[in-house]
Amino acid sequence: NLKWPSYRRTPVSSFLRVVHLDPSLRRGDGFKHGLAESISLHLACNETRGCLAMDMLQTVALSSGLAWASGLRLYLVVFLAGTLSYFGYLTLLETLSVLKHPLVIGAAGIMAFAELIADKIPAFDSIWDSIQTFIRIPAGALLAAFAMGDVDPAWTVAAGLIGGTITAGTHFAKAGSRLAINTSPEPFSNWIASFSEEGMVLGGLWAMLASPTLFLGMLAVFLVIAGFILFKLWGFVGRLLRRV
Repeated sequence: NLKWPSYRRTPVSSFLRVVHLDPSLRRGDGFKHGLAESISLHLACNETRGCLAMDMLQTVALSSGLAWASGLRLYLVVFLAGTLSYFGYLTLLETLSVLKHPLVIGAAGIMAFAELIADKIPAFDSIWDSIQTFIRIPAGALLAAFAMGDVDPAWTVAAGLIGGTITAGTHFAKAGSRLAINTSPEPFSNWIASFSEEGMVLGGLWAMLASPTLFLGMLAVFLVIAGFILFKLWGFVGRLLRRV
């Protein structure tokens, strides 16, 4: 049952190394059969390594994606993840299975609706963000940690620390930019920013599930931009304080 197209894509040197390590394959008529078994074993090992690498990539994307999205719309993220999992459209790890509990979905849905309204009101959105500082960051860290699944506790703690940092950077970039936007008297820029953030969350979650590699690349670009925004906002706040 050897798939020869896959066999041709594998370096010949690998097959020669397999035969060299097992001289018994060279004896008699069993050579072809033994070589085929060795090749199949080699391809199976490569496929297993590839699956493990892809699983790790998806896990990292899930962990960092939940942390990032929590910095923008925590309740929406929990509501969507729980709802999709409850109806069978998304398979969550056992460590995140609590998200599909009806009580969690209901609470997240109510808070997501409240945030949808609060985030569209100029000035009040900044008050909302200041309150959410104490909720989004620890929640994002927990989601990132639990998204790693049943792994060594060291990996869980590391994911929580990195995830919390991603959530904090995203949250402060969002809150700071909205604070700067609120200096403008018209409400339209505020509404545009709010809808844009929701679109980013939906698009980011889709990319996280559809193409983890693409999402991680986009996340890296976003974090660089967020760092630049925070640097500029720090100077903006400093100028305001000097005026006071």
